[in-house]
Amino acid sequence: MDYDQDYDYDYDDEGMSFTFPLLISFALGIWLVYTRYHSVRNRAIPFKIRAPEAIGNDFESTKIEDPGLDSHLRDPKLLPEIPAEGHGYITSFDPATSLHLGTFIADDGADIQSKIEQARIAQLSWRQTTFSERRRVIRSLNKWLVDNQETCARVAARDTGKTLLDAALGEIIVTCSKADWLINHGERYLKPESRSNNFLTFYKSAEVHFEPLGVVAAIVSWNYPLHNAWSPIMASIFAGNGVVLKCSEHVVWSTLWFVEAIRTCLDVCGYDKELVQLVCCYPDNAEALTTSPTIRHITFIGSEDVGRKVVQAATTHLTPVTLELGGKDPAILLPSTDIEKYSSILMRGVFQNAGQNCIGIERIIVHSSQYEQVLQMFTQRAAEIRLGSALLKPTDGVIPTVDCGSMLSSNRFQHIVRVLETAQNHGAIVEQGGSPHKHTFLDGAYFEPTVVGNVDPQSEIAQFELFAPVALILKYDTIEEAIDIANGTRYGLGASVFGPDQEQCVKIAQQLQCGMVSINDFAVYYLNQDLPFGGTKMSGYGRFGGPEGLRALTSPKVIVTDRWPWLIQTTIPRVIDYPVPSVTQSWDFISGLIGFVYGDGWRKRIRYLNQLIKSTGQQQPTAPRAFSRRFALCGWAGSIFA
Repeated sequence: MDYDQDYDYDYDDEGMSFTFPLLISFALGIWLVYTRYHSVRNRAIPFKIRAPEAIGNDFESTKIEDPGLDSHLRDPKLLPEIPAEGHGYITSFDPATSLHLGTFIADDGADIQSKIEQARIAQLSWRQTTFSERRRVIRSLNKWLVDNQETCARVAARDTGKTLLDAALGEIIVTCSKADWLINHGERYLKPESRSNNFLTFYKSAEVHFEPLGVVAAIVSWNYPLHNAWSPIMASIFAGNGVVLKCSEHVVWSTLWFVEAIRTCLDVCGYDKELVQLVCCYPDNAEALTTSPTIRHITFIGSEDVGRKVVQAATTHLTPVTLELGGKDPAILLPSTDIEKYSSILMRGVFQNAGQNCIGIERIIVHSSQYEQVLQMFTQRAAEIRLGSALLKPTDGVIPTVDCGSMLSSNRFQHIVRVLETAQNHGAIVEQGGSPHKHTFLDGAYFEPTVVGNVDPQSEIAQFELFAPVALILKYDTIEEAIDIANGTRYGLGASVFGPDQEQCVKIAQQLQCGMVSINDFAVYYLNQDLPFGGTKMSGYGRFGGPEGLRALTSPKVIVTDRWPWLIQTTIPRVIDYPVPSVTQSWDFISGLIGFVYGDGWRKRIRYLNQLIKSTGQQQPTAPRAFSRRFALCGWAGSIFA
């Protein structure tokens, strides 16, 4: 053999180098097309609705003397040109300026029933939508809110008297957080969830499915008209439900516009806008909603008195209710707390939204060694707060800076003043404010930022929710006393603990009787919409927000299947099958099974295993047969516990 012969190994390197990049480019092209398709399919759909003319700084309207919901009864000029016969009306006005915003028809029982039915019909098709389709609606709403945040802030400010900053913090940012959480995490908590099995059901697979309830209701308060409307609506429709929102009669003007934005979004996304309904009525007609057999869940945000009535009405059809009834939230300042460092957070906690905040700080509980420092800080800073309207006409081209807006109305002023006077009669000292504020050129519902010292923890002012721009300063000598004061009211919604040692703050937080606690902060837990929101005691029960709140809007359904249907399924042993051959034998079988599976200790379990085997009337099996029979007994057990 000639080993010297030359061979020409001709590899086609050029062909290989051309094919590989071509395949990579082809795969990348497919990926780009796929990604682009899903991006276009799931991206937010833009939409527009006309902004109300009343949000402009140059808005002019009728100024109502002593404005109220029934102002149209005293001044018929406030009624629409063609009144609707047989209906009541609700007058809307700007509490910061007393300007008339509109007079609207109040829904009666028939109107409410009609709206519930429209939502029911629309929900039948909406419940079939995918999570991707629901996400697109929420994403579209979020885009619109971010793009129109100033307009939304102005609408909320015009109807409630709050500042634009308060609207941004209490309305817009938390609503965006809610939408963002639903988009990124909502599906995870609503898709079928696998659950574990015990020994007797090892051959089964168990899942929990979270199905839409149908039509749900939300009855919400007036202090945050945008967020209180959008938050329950977004959660409800993401869970596959239709929703009927009953807004407070005090914020009909703004809520009509905010809800219309959601209905417009549903329409442009290709869905029935009747899925979302708004009820505007007086409390007397609300029972048409709370007693409706079609409503499968009610979320209520409001006062304790009204909450009790809602719960009682809901018992008509055993409708579940989630209650958020406000609180008397404490802020405990531990010894050696850096008061200057946290002063701005404490001020915001008390005077945010003119004190009309369910999780606002109403009690400052401070150690006696720092009491004077805290009292002085609050007194000085409260005196510098400037009251006014955020929607004023510019003066010399400059809009005056406003720190705090008006309250919703002056109806509660007499009550607040009475409570303050009673506190003074029992030793409290009003260091700042304490009375309604007469604005220089605005006829609005303004109350002076108030600071009260030397407050008795058991006094009326320290025991009941004020919902006003009032800071109560209470002192303590021991940590145990501070905790007792914090827990010493009928409420238990939120709380704050401030101190130099975070570990100590957490230990104290664990002893507070409430639903949520912020450490060295104020209400930050609500900015995280992955957390459940709610309280204990007379602050209500149930939770909205987070997985707990979202799942509360669904009906959990358990589905159990065979893990290996081709290998093992439940069968009924002859010893317990109908007709039962022997009471004694069947009892020995069942008691033996229970003892073998749940007995304490292996010796006892072996004894019960022998009893179980003997009850079948067969001889003692060998070890392999015993194992095989044990395997089969597990299948028999499944039917026993079914």
